[in-house]
Amino acid sequence: MSLSDFFSPLSPEKFTPKQGFYISQLGIKATFYTENFPEPGENEYDIAIVGVMDDRAAVNNSGCALGPDYFREQFYQLNEGAFNSRIVDLGNIKAGAAISDTYIALSNVVSELVKMNVLPVIIGGGQDLTYAQYMAYENLEQKVDLVVVDNKFDLDEDDETGIAARSDTYLNKIFLHQPNYLFNFSNIGYQTYFVNQDSLKVMSKLYFDVHRLGEFLTDVASVEPIMRNANMVSFDISAVRSSDARANGNASPNGFYGEQACKIAHYAGLNDKLSSIGFYEFNPAYDSSSQTAMLLAQMVWYFIDGFYNRKKDFPLNPKSQYLIYRASLTDGSGEMLFVKSKKSDRWWMQVPYPTGISKNERYHLVPCRYEDYTMAVNGEMPDLWWRTYQKLL
Repeated sequence: MSLSDFFSPLSPEKFTPKQGFYISQLGIKATFYTENFPEPGENEYDIAIVGVMDDRAAVNNSGCALGPDYFREQFYQLNEGAFNSRIVDLGNIKAGAAISDTYIALSNVVSELVKMNVLPVIIGGGQDLTYAQYMAYENLEQKVDLVVVDNKFDLDEDDETGIAARSDTYLNKIFLHQPNYLFNFSNIGYQTYFVNQDSLKVMSKLYFDVHRLGEFLTDVASVEPIMRNANMVSFDISAVRSSDARANGNASPNGFYGEQACKIAHYAGLNDKLSSIGFYEFNPAYDSSSQTAMLLAQMVWYFIDGFYNRKKDFPLNPKSQYLIYRASLTDGSGEMLFVKSKKSDRWWMQVPYPTGISKNERYHLVPCRYEDYTMAVNGEMPDLWWRTYQKLL
């Protein structure tokens, strides 16, 4: 089955300005599926834009299925940055007869693109599509580190919706899916008053990493090591405050500022191991003066800028480009090893596999901050080290 079977072609007049595109704009640089499908063969394109027009499971946000073309109208008028982009826009995946059909289509598209070494940028649609994005990694038989930017946990222990997910409960499907390919889940930017305390207990029990919005408002750079650990990212536009992104049926007055959202997207792009990203829940029905469409376009622009500025310092090779630091714990239980890249000044900590767990590797590398190293130097075990070790058991 060809990828073209999943897509409907684009109508360029929907997103092309009357005067046409200028030579420096992405609308000139990108390749589009209009009549002939551009098969994204390996080494031909780096990034594929994938629209998904399905909002049947988007709770309180009907209309977000129309978002992809409104996004394109703003995105392709942006100028190319200091990079030579190789972007293909494959068009839109239309809603299937059942929502499960849409999930199957999206998961197949993502897995095929990843196999081709082409990174899909998904523009939804409801955030329940994250489940389909995750299912692509089952096809790849690959363990997944999932990072979600959202103001709440889309989790409900009483949810029993069968094969379909909902935008407010899709994490149930991911956490309970068998076989389990999820190694770690991280949430960035949750707001406590939107979160059931029982859900926090579930996250703690599973040793997942969840981070309140307040952790980042004065230092958004602390997002970087969390984002650097992701294979896939799901970004709910409702994580951005309504004054900066009103186009969402669940918009809230608190959240990330627009420039912070762009910075987070840039950190995602910089991540060497990230192979797919989805931006969900943008609803043009609520978009005054196309403000949210413009912000979403700029977020994707920053993601692409990060992608073309990847440091390629993971995996750690050659070893001569890295410094090893050792820190002894005050209780005498041993020492911790940290790795710093000479190229990017980024840090990782080495967490040893429990005896007999891995025959091929001795350590699991997890991105961390310099502050984790200083904590270890002072004899304290960083919480990140302990949570990672428990997941390795």
